[in-house]
Amino acid sequence: REKKMINNTHKDRLFTLLFGREETREWTLSLYNAVNHTCYTDSGEIEFTTMDDAVYMGMKNDLSFLMHSFVSVYEHQSSYNPNLPVRELMYAGRLYDKHIHQHRLNIYGTKTVILPVPKLVAFYNGTDEKEDEVILRLSDAFPEGMDKEASDIEVKVRMLNVNHGHNRKLMETCGPLAEY
Repeated sequence: REKKMINNTHKDRLFTLLFGREETREWTLSLYNAVNHTCYTDSGEIEFTTMDDAVYMGMKNDLSFLMHSFVSVYEHQSSYNPNLPVRELMYAGRLYDKHIHQHRLNIYGTKTVILPVPKLVAFYNGTDEKEDEVILRLSDAFPEGMDKEASDIEVKVRMLNVNHGHNRKLMETCGPLAEY
C-alpha cells in the first residue's frame, strides 16, 4: 500500500512538472487547446494561479491558470476519487478569493463583479476501468433520496481517462499528455 502512495505522489508531481511551470507553458497551452477544442497560439496569455499548499491550509491543486476569462483547474488522479467536486469547489472558492483581493473587486457593491469562468478537469490514469469521460457532480454526494434539483449549488468536474487506448483525439492533439 505504501508503494502505491509513493507512486501516486510521483505521478502528481510529474504532471505538475510537465504542465504547471513557466518553462513548460507551451505544453500547458497545448493541453488547454486539446481539452477545450481551441487553437490559441500565444502561451504568454497564460497566467498561472496554482495554489501554494503552505498558504491554503494544507490544500493544494496540481495546476490552475487563467486564460481568456477562464480559470482552469487541472488535477491528476492516479486513483478514482468521487470527492473531486467538493475539493474543486473548495479550490475554486479560494481561487476566487485570491482573484477578488488581487484585483481589489468590491463584492459588496451594487455592480456585479466579473469573475473568470471555472473549468474543472481531472486527468485519470488509475487502474479502475473508466470511460473516456466521466462527469462527477457535487450532487452525487447528497443523501440518497434527496431532490438534487433542490440544491442551490452544483459543481461538475470532467474526468478524462488518459490511460493507453482512451481519449485518442485528446492524446493526438496534445503530444506531451500522450507521452506522459
